[in-house]
Amino acid sequence: MHVATNILVVGALIFIAHAFTGIFSRTRVPDVLLLTIIGIVLGPVLHLVTPANFGKVGSIFTTVTLIIILFEAGLSLDLDVIRGSIRSTLSLTLINFFLTMIAVALAAHFLLGFGYRLTLMFGAIVGSTSPAVIVPLTRCIHMEQASKTILFLESAISDVFSIVVAIGFMDSYRLGTLHVTQMIGQIFATLILAGLAGVASAFLWSALLRRIRGLENSIFTTPAFVFVLFGIVEIFGFSGYVAAVVFGAVLGNIEVFHGLAWMRRYLPDEAITLNDQERNFLGEVVFLLKTFFFVYVGVSIRFTDLPLVYIGIAITGLIFLIRIPAAWLGLARSVPVRDASLVAIMSPKGLAAVVLAAMPLERQIREGDTLQSVTYSVVFLSIVLTSVLSFLIERTRLARVYAMVFRRFGHGPAATESLTPVS
Repeated sequence: MHVATNILVVGALIFIAHAFTGIFSRTRVPDVLLLTIIGIVLGPVLHLVTPANFGKVGSIFTTVTLIIILFEAGLSLDLDVIRGSIRSTLSLTLINFFLTMIAVALAAHFLLGFGYRLTLMFGAIVGSTSPAVIVPLTRCIHMEQASKTILFLESAISDVFSIVVAIGFMDSYRLGTLHVTQMIGQIFATLILAGLAGVASAFLWSALLRRIRGLENSIFTTPAFVFVLFGIVEIFGFSGYVAAVVFGAVLGNIEVFHGLAWMRRYLPDEAITLNDQERNFLGEVVFLLKTFFFVYVGVSIRFTDLPLVYIGIAITGLIFLIRIPAAWLGLARSVPVRDASLVAIMSPKGLAAVVLAAMPLERQIREGDTLQSVTYSVVFLSIVLTSVLSFLIERTRLARVYAMVFRRFGHGPAATESLTPVS
């Protein structure tokens, strides 16, 4: 496309994204779904744009978008809510990931005829949930803050599981053996060390923030610091995404740490966090990045073989069926019935699955192209199904069906809290 046409499209997309946000608030049809559909129309349908047009900038852009989305969401977390949600988060994450991986592996074995090592790899690739979809979607849905925190933390942690386990299966092709203990150790090391890096960086940035604000045009220095943190943590082989989440959560709750006597020696005299102007600016950045991110995801999705699309439909349906017992087993019984129902339909796939699906083909693993095509179908269809089910649960009698499944939920302190939408 001509340069002027490109600029016109960029401007039009921003206006369209604002319109989609308004549609979301009134109809619960997620803007991320509509943006993804625009990308599909521009890419696979009309062939006006391809991922190759972006070159290396495409992967950098998607990474930057996820970093900022995770950091900004981390800022809004409440440590008291995190403490109350961490048990349900870990149990839901583990149960959903491994049930999904095993169920998808079995289905892919019978539908595609792959060996179990390749199908388990496929199950790991689609085993996580997407924070880039979960965060904006839950902000416009009426749920307990604790339930939203569970969904957000699950999406961040499950990405680590998906990446480490999927790459472990890929390496097993090259080495001929699968090192399970090494895989488990890497998961724990990634989560713990990346988390510690995020905590230490938050304390450091809180101490520096007052001086940084004295610099001219300093409002973007905090996102820049998050990029530095992400890069350093990733270079050392750990999860920069987890570090970004923890950095945001600690910085957003720095006053809590300042209230602890033993922590005061490590913190400045006054607890400093982001002010309203900096938070508003970050929100605008997230809006712009999210707009182009989901258009890019749509452009990247390929539907090259109709039978594989049908298989993608079957596997997506299976993933959402598995999500129901995973939510039933993983969530605390104090979670309200309606929240448990919404958690049970939140299984969208995103960037992690798209990136991981390309790796088997790059590593010349047999049937890598088939696996990639099915994964792309699952990513798109899972976003569609999450969007449709969230709409139906809020607006139709489908809520009663899920309420029957989760009728034993809603007993305990969390059940008495008011439903508060995130602003």
